[in-house]
Amino acid sequence: MRLLLIRHGQTPANVLGQLDTAHPGPGLTALGERQAIAVAEALSTQLIDGVFATTLVRTQLTARPFAEATVIDGLHEIEAGALEGRSDKASARTYLETAFAWGSGELDVTMPGATDGHAFFERFDRGIAAVTHLDTAAVFSHGAAIRVWTAGRATNVPPIFAGSHELDNTGVVELAGSPEAGWTLVSWAGAPIGGPDLVDEAAGDPTGEPVGRS
Repeated sequence: MRLLLIRHGQTPANVLGQLDTAHPGPGLTALGERQAIAVAEALSTQLIDGVFATTLVRTQLTARPFAEATVIDGLHEIEAGALEGRSDKASARTYLETAFAWGSGELDVTMPGATDGHAFFERFDRGIAAVTHLDTAAVFSHGAAIRVWTAGRATNVPPIFAGSHELDNTGVVELAGSPEAGWTLVSWAGAPIGGPDLVDEAAGDPTGEPVGRS
């Protein structure tokens, strides 16, 4: 199948550089709403068999201009635990380094005050399995979750690829394959759908940044 993992539009927490992973989460900024419209315009030219979002409202709002998404549990952002709400560089670094340890196969590492890599991949794999009956699925998810799952599951690039490449709001990661055959990374978009005019260079946005930049 063809799997499009689309990061949600900009949120107020992204602008402030906050780790904001709790439910139900914030909505979109005015820029995020424009990004969502740009996503709808881009997807309108493609054959999409199903549209899905996470249990966090920002993904549902990003999908809405294109379609009312089916909400699937398990595809939400990596929980920040004791780092929730923080915006300092040390916390962002700890969050990303922990998450990408999972992407490199170190699943026993635990996010401070939260879960380990085993729990993350179990839930995200379960969520993806729910859409693999389709030829093409658009899944609206989150920066760190998309990047870490791709690091751990794409067989044609090393895990460091996802950790060293940013994923801006409404950036798209495209993969092909299946849970049984494995996943191949087809394309990685560091810029959002709609082009550079929809990038906020001033935003801190830790979950989309390369490891080591925070």
